[in-house]
Amino acid sequence: MAAPGTPRQPRAPHLAYVIDPRFSGGTSAAVAAELRVAARLARVTVHARSSAMLGPERQVAPPLREVLDDLGLPLEWNAAEISADLVLLHNPVFLKAQPSFGGRIVARHLVVVAHENFLRPGGAEGFDVAACLDRIDRASLALSKSIAPVSAHNRATVTDWLASRPGRPCWKVLEADWFNICEMPRTAPAVLPRDRRGRHSRPSFEKFPPLADLDRCFPPHAEANVILGADMLLAAEVLRPHWTLLPFRAIGVEAFFGMIDFLVYFTAPTWRESFGRVIAEALAAGKVVLTDPETGAAFGPGVVACTPAEVDGAIARLVADPAAYAAQAARGQAALDRYSETAFSARFEALISGELQGRAA
Repeated sequence: MAAPGTPRQPRAPHLAYVIDPRFSGGTSAAVAAELRVAARLARVTVHARSSAMLGPERQVAPPLREVLDDLGLPLEWNAAEISADLVLLHNPVFLKAQPSFGGRIVARHLVVVAHENFLRPGGAEGFDVAACLDRIDRASLALSKSIAPVSAHNRATVTDWLASRPGRPCWKVLEADWFNICEMPRTAPAVLPRDRRGRHSRPSFEKFPPLADLDRCFPPHAEANVILGADMLLAAEVLRPHWTLLPFRAIGVEAFFGMIDFLVYFTAPTWRESFGRVIAEALAAGKVVLTDPETGAAFGPGVVACTPAEVDGAIARLVADPAAYAAQAARGQAALDRYSETAFSARFEALISGELQGRAA
């Protein structure tokens, strides 16, 4: 018991995560990395929500399951009320196919981490943003409500969407991006790179470029063309004798990167990555990434920005010049430094500190 007159130590802030844990791609991986930081800074609870979008099964994406087990954090499904100093709801798109959130949120500060772009290239909505935000707004009682973009491009889609819909003054936008932590083990690049190409994504149509571009990026003369997440190509029997097509999660990411020297990553023209976690994973693995300038913007000179028609020439030059390949791979890994656990922790601590100051006021 503290002696009389001893100042009371402030209690650790309570931080609640809200997510549909069945997201199979970057959302679950990003939350998993984030939880390791959050658990050091606050008292953390993790709330899972069933959604019509992903179905009733109570499954958990492997990276998220691993971290929950490591940290000894239970997962509470569909709580009637979620109450905390700071509530972080990740990827609101899971609410798009249902009429309500299905519970109540009480917080000093509610932060919705965007993940998905609010607008697609050309200006069309990425999903029914208004419906998802309104469902969260109606279900929540909070002193402040914010949207946290995950990258500069994601931020532009959020602010443009809000500017075109001035009737939602309750939603502010955090000043700093809520970026993905990219604290992956780093592997040295190949000393003698070969024309071994690959791509990896979840098997969604928007993640793949038109077939003509896929053929340009993965031609017969390449030594290897490995496509992980090729479920749709396999189902549609879009086959090429020079392609190695693997279903999503058929092999581990580490094994996949062991089969390639170049990640060639383009998406549908109507889609833009909000951050590009698969690119970060490839850079950490010592691979050279070729992608369009917009998709690679978060990594600057760490990627080779090009079009599908320019892929062949870029790869040929780098295979012929191993020193240039090594230099490009080094630029890629250097680009990850800004997304370190330390950088994210500082940003997180600043947000939590603000909540503590507000609580003490």
